[in-house]
Amino acid sequence: MEGNQHAHAPGHPHPSDHHQGHGHTPEEDGQLRRSAGARLKRLRHGLAHAMTPHSHEAADKVDAAMETSGEGMRTLWISLAVLGATTVVQALIVALSGSVALLGDTIHNATDALTAVPLGVAFLLGRRAANRRYTYGYGRAEDLAGILIVAAIAASAVLAAWVAVDRLLDPRDITHLWAVSAAALTGFVGNEWVARYRIRTGRKIGSAALVADGLHARTDGFTSLAVLLGSGGAALGWSSADPVVGLLITAAILFVLKDAAREVYRRLMDSVDPALVATAENALRSVDGVIGIGAVRMRWIGHALRAEADIVVHAHLTVVQAHQLAVAAEHALIHTVPRLTAATIHTDHAPTTGPDPHSALAHHGGRPDPAGALR
Repeated sequence: MEGNQHAHAPGHPHPSDHHQGHGHTPEEDGQLRRSAGARLKRLRHGLAHAMTPHSHEAADKVDAAMETSGEGMRTLWISLAVLGATTVVQALIVALSGSVALLGDTIHNATDALTAVPLGVAFLLGRRAANRRYTYGYGRAEDLAGILIVAAIAASAVLAAWVAVDRLLDPRDITHLWAVSAAALTGFVGNEWVARYRIRTGRKIGSAALVADGLHARTDGFTSLAVLLGSGGAALGWSSADPVVGLLITAAILFVLKDAAREVYRRLMDSVDPALVATAENALRSVDGVIGIGAVRMRWIGHALRAEADIVVHAHLTVVQAHQLAVAAEHALIHTVPRLTAATIHTDHAPTTGPDPHSALAHHGGRPDPAGALR
């Protein structure tokens, strides 16, 4: 058709001769497109640096760890003050009313407040620098604090159950029902605020122990509302309402114990969100020069992530070039994966006609053939 015709002036090279003039062969066009894509990727990366100033120096990573620990400490101190004040108010009303349901809630609130102590110690300990004995630092102290939190929740469940059963066997009258109701509402408001604060901060800084403590506080808030049922039943003349609600509170504590234990167990077993692994894999694939990826492993150390990854590069690269790619891969991971502070990158080369360099490791369960990592 006329619109698709191309006129040629005298002396203008024919399309078949473009490679002799200003045109390019298909191979050259492909190289140009790849080069343009690489420049665009570097431009985007440079803009990201400009919009989000940062550094990867060791001192800056330590400062970031100190900052997150400091934020965790602020959360603990503020929540300790709020729960402490709530516990004091409830304890005074327990002494006046004799409500076993409110006593169980008060015990749980006090336990929740005190769990801030081992967690605070863990945050402070986690600031210590790594050494030749603790080569990854002291971040695991948070996981130990998580175990103490789970133990404290279990102990509060046992104590609340014991008091409730004792009151069922030996009923006692409850007085000052209006005060019990007011204390229950106070407990709910205080615990829910603390729960939101702890969970939000815990997720922000990557602390499973702080999230577990927030879940603990949230359950305390709902059990505080349950105390209202006990006081309402007592006002209607049902003398067993108070200890029955105390047993319900014990059951609620056991539910939060399950959730908290699961959080801490997963952290101790080096569990990570599979979405983080997928994010890391995509980041590695985006690095120019990486033609495949192998295993990607991640683990939490306190509230910081560390990673190990295998990448496949072209076999003709020099050691210096392969190292540059490994650094670029680590850089991409730190940019992309939240809370990641460092990554160890192992470079494999694409398959060659020579012997497999990993064959010596085969009987030790070593790395797989890089051909299997081209994905």
